[in-house]
Amino acid sequence: MTTWGDVEKAEPEFARRVRALFDAHRHKTIATLRADGSPRISGIETVFEDGELVFGSMPNARKGADLRRDPRFALHSATVDPIEGEEARWPGEAKISGRVLVAEPSDAFPVSDRFRADIAEVVHTHLNDEATLLVVEWWTPGHGLRRVERE
Repeated sequence: MTTWGDVEKAEPEFARRVRALFDAHRHKTIATLRADGSPRISGIETVFEDGELVFGSMPNARKGADLRRDPRFALHSATVDPIEGEEARWPGEAKISGRVLVAEPSDAFPVSDRFRADIAEVVHTHLNDEATLLVVEWWTPGHGLRRVERE
């Protein structure tokens, strides 16, 4: 199992940037798989707790049923418009995908389904310092951190 703490240990600066994007807004988006295999997009709240990424689902919610049946997920930070000002800056967006493990209730999710993330990939998409190139950085347990720049 790969935890958020593993990402932080392997690439602390990258993990800090990704976590800042997830922590910047309360609501995120999660993709799960329906029983027929088609995708389902749902709103969700997440927390980083004791080195793990955890999230919950209200009892009997479809996304929770999806995750119990097929543990694969893709989680997306909030998407925001560029910050206006002297120079428009876009903070970027972050994505985390993997599989969930059912977890015990906690203070963060006391009366809901609670899941821990077994992380397969973490992605940070942003602009370079000059705001001239799109930068995609991604980390996986098997390959570490990689980066591409696109015009």
